[in-house]
Amino acid sequence: MNVIDELEREQQKESVPELRPGDTIKVHAKVVEGTRERIQVFEGLVIRVTGGGLRRNFTVRRVAHGVGVERTFLIHSPRIDKIEVLRHGEVRQARLYYLRGKVGKDARIRERREPVAPGSAKAAKRAKAAQSEVVADS
Repeated sequence: MNVIDELEREQQKESVPELRPGDTIKVHAKVVEGTRERIQVFEGLVIRVTGGGLRRNFTVRRVAHGVGVERTFLIHSPRIDKIEVLRHGEVRQARLYYLRGKVGKDARIRERREPVAPGSAKAAKRAKAAQSEVVADS
């Protein structure tokens, strides 16, 4: 094992939610103002997820007072307190830059109903279906 790989593994967070483009999330980021530190919540739509491992980052877009605001975060950054996934969006592209030109109802994304995480309900349904086929064949 490489020394750099070991250092990166130490700095990674244990529990990171599965983020995909189209998800609506709340990012609780630590903001330093002078000598004080506070948590600021940035809620918006994930328009891209790039990188891998410790360098994995994501860009969140929201519209504040009629102006589009985008902010890029490192997933494993110590400045991020927590990430909450509010809803999963159903999109067919990895980069949602086309949303920059959309306003109002045109900028909406349809919600994905099935779970996202691997080994979740979808995998459980497949296993249950396979098990019922084996029982039916016997």
